[in-house]
Amino acid sequence: MPLLALGGAALWAAAPSPTPLPTTKPKRIVSLNLCADQLILALADRDQIAGLTRNATDTEMSGEAMKARGLPVLKNSAEQILAIDPDLVVGMPAKRSAAMRALKGHKYNMLDLETANTVDEIYASIRQTAVAVGHPERGEALVARMQAALARIGKPGGGKVAAYYQRRGFMTGTGTLIDDLMQRMGLVNLAAKLDKPPLSQLSLEEMVAAQPDYLIVESATDKIADQGTEMLHHPAIANIPRISIPQAWTVCGSPAYVEAAQGMAAQLTRYQDRTHAR
Repeated sequence: MPLLALGGAALWAAAPSPTPLPTTKPKRIVSLNLCADQLILALADRDQIAGLTRNATDTEMSGEAMKARGLPVLKNSAEQILAIDPDLVVGMPAKRSAAMRALKGHKYNMLDLETANTVDEIYASIRQTAVAVGHPERGEALVARMQAALARIGKPGGGKVAAYYQRRGFMTGTGTLIDDLMQRMGLVNLAAKLDKPPLSQLSLEEMVAAQPDYLIVESATDKIADQGTEMLHHPAIANIPRISIPQAWTVCGSPAYVEAAQGMAAQLTRYQDRTHAR
């Protein structure tokens, strides 16, 4: 199933009853969302984390999967959360999760995260999460590192057209994290040229007719695994240069944005070098 990048700017929300913000560092943090997992893992102390989602340790889904190993993994059940009695619950948004709705009447400090579709929204999310977990200085330091790393990349796309093409012909459009990455690389999103919505389907025939300079694909689709990935290996588009990046770097608005940008830039530069060498 195609996934749009998530993450984002955050704000404090009460659920279900208003509770004051903590004045000390939370000691039992629970995450209810894959994207929240990654921010917590990047910013909180390991012993502060009382529960993560089942996808937290999945290397294909999470850019922080290695850090999650050995930490408690929850099934998002109200019973588990009640037993932990967390002093901070983080989700997207936390208050709308089934587990939190089942715990109506219990008071928890909650951090509701919104979708991040730009790197600036990722920065806002990092800063808010860092404050919530009691380490604001870590948030500022992480943002500074990301900004410095991205500033070194430049725009190797050179104004060429690219399509983020996924299983079963889904294409990611404007107003998404992938689109923000493309613009940062100096690429033009084919979806914008074709006036497509944030998520659409484009047939092989339409893709061939559009003639993009690059196809950006999830690295998991580099080999044929099922019918959904088979079309990405059709001879009609086999000669379009590929930029392959892990889904874990783009599924959420997280620090992995930098890895995605670096990976894309390195591959674009290699294609340019080959062209100049001819």
